[in-house]
Amino acid sequence: MASIGAALGLRCTVRALDLQGRARRNWLLTASVAIASGIWTMHFVAMLGFRVAGTPIRYDIPLTLLSLLVAVVVVSAGMLTVGHYAHARFRALTLGGLGTGFGVAAMHYLGMAALRLDGSVGYDATRVAFSVLIAVAAATAALWAALSVRGITGAVVASLVMGLAVSSMHYTGMSAVRVTVSGDGAVLPGATAMEFIFPLTVVLGSFLFLTSAFVALSPTARERADAAMARPVEEIELPTR
Repeated sequence: MASIGAALGLRCTVRALDLQGRARRNWLLTASVAIASGIWTMHFVAMLGFRVAGTPIRYDIPLTLLSLLVAVVVVSAGMLTVGHYAHARFRALTLGGLGTGFGVAAMHYLGMAALRLDGSVGYDATRVAFSVLIAVAAATAALWAALSVRGITGAVVASLVMGLAVSSMHYTGMSAVRVTVSGDGAVLPGATAMEFIFPLTVVLGSFLFLTSAFVALSPTARERADAAMARPVEEIELPTR
């Protein structure tokens, strides 16, 4: 899911960088929603497999939705930074990578803060810090790809690398989790994963798949121009008497 979101985001960014004004902004915002949705969906698809022996698990709905909003806002800020400083690559990568990376990490830990279980959740500080570094590196790599990648093959490779990096950030963060089960048997607030998380991930996943298909099948203006220039000129045979 993270790779699909990254692939869609990169394709939208390619279109954005060939345009100016409102059209560029709209494509960058579409790219932001795609990347953020892919990252968020990856996180909660992975959380569908999270179990703690001795306690059920619930999710606080407002905090879960807030984590999605944070993901969209910070990735949008990063992508708009790329669009604004497209010709100043170092500044775009530095500002955008740091902001987006910390935002992705904030999304992850907000999502974890939404966890409700019969006990307490703690973290190993060193592994948390390492997960944040991975998030910044993944975000910077994604923004670099947004500025550099043009071809389909490069976009596929870049999206797979970003998906792997985002997943690495997630599981590094999860390895920092320390759960202490109290066993009080108290009624937990919130919704179960199947009641809330699963339907929302299906909706976002469907959005990514359908939009990816649409964007992937529509070439950019530059690709159409390159294809036209590369097309061989057919020789016309004049009729002979």
